[in-house]
Amino acid sequence: MKTDFAAWSWTAGAGIDGLQLVRKSLDQPGPGEVLIANRAIALNPVDWKIIEWGHAAWKTGHVPGVDGMGVVVASGAGVPIKPGTRVAYHQSLDRDGSFAEFCILDAATVMTVPAALDDAWAASLPCPGLTAWQALEKIPGSAGEVLVVGAGGAVGLLLAQLAVQRGLRVWATASTAHHAQLKALGVVGVFDYRDAGWQQALQSALGERRLDAVFDTVSGAHAATLAPLLGYNGHLVCIQDRQESAPLPAFSTAISLHEVALNSFHAYASLSDRQALRQHGERLLDAVLNGILRVPGQQVFDFHELPQALRALKQGSISGKWVARLAD
Repeated sequence: MKTDFAAWSWTAGAGIDGLQLVRKSLDQPGPGEVLIANRAIALNPVDWKIIEWGHAAWKTGHVPGVDGMGVVVASGAGVPIKPGTRVAYHQSLDRDGSFAEFCILDAATVMTVPAALDDAWAASLPCPGLTAWQALEKIPGSAGEVLVVGAGGAVGLLLAQLAVQRGLRVWATASTAHHAQLKALGVVGVFDYRDAGWQQALQSALGERRLDAVFDTVSGAHAATLAPLLGYNGHLVCIQDRQESAPLPAFSTAISLHEVALNSFHAYASLSDRQALRQHGERLLDAVLNGILRVPGQQVFDFHELPQALRALKQGSISGKWVARLAD
């Protein structure tokens, strides 16, 4: 077995330019942990954001990256997962992450990957898929009309599909390039967010009906501007940021405010919460394999060119999930 491995190392205050490819000592997993040999690494917007902004738990030498897929090569005490098991994962920001050949994980949160599912597809699902699932769990089953803002992105695309499959009447905003696909997936109406009159067009399409929920993937400030679209006892779900203060007057439409914070489950979720998240993640992986869920296309890059891929993701000039495949 190897004694060291390649990993991308973060430098405090240096952003993406400060990433360095280094060799790190290969540690063994402790109780409740597994050691993974990565087969695929997927990038998410949170990766470049935290690399540039920094994180309270990070010091120079930290390995970034939240999403990956690999093979278990060693298990710590009390872990029933056998070496050779293919798993996908979302790693805590507090621990060394997926931008490496190996990664140590909390065994309670890794998701078993179906045998027929491609490595890269499995790696690209955890962060956007689990975020979409958590967001949808915020609203009651009685909801009818919902809006997904930013349905052209990975989270929005998966959320729109999950909402349709729940039986909700789904509206969405996205660039025109995504309209045909979203309608084919069951979204009843899609609006170009760059059109200044899209909210008026949506209200006209709704008629007397009001939205039961709005899912915003842009920012807390943007979400606040959408609150008037909600009906009485509606739900405003922020997938980026949160509402620090109520966006509407007290005792008016009495909307509920929700924040989505996937990374927080690593520190605050109970064992049963983590097991539930793992089970739902495995269902999402099965849904991708069986064609029930459509995922964004892939932009494959070489592991040694990871900083360049992060810059391209930040610029947003090319759509799709950026994924690196690693040798066995």
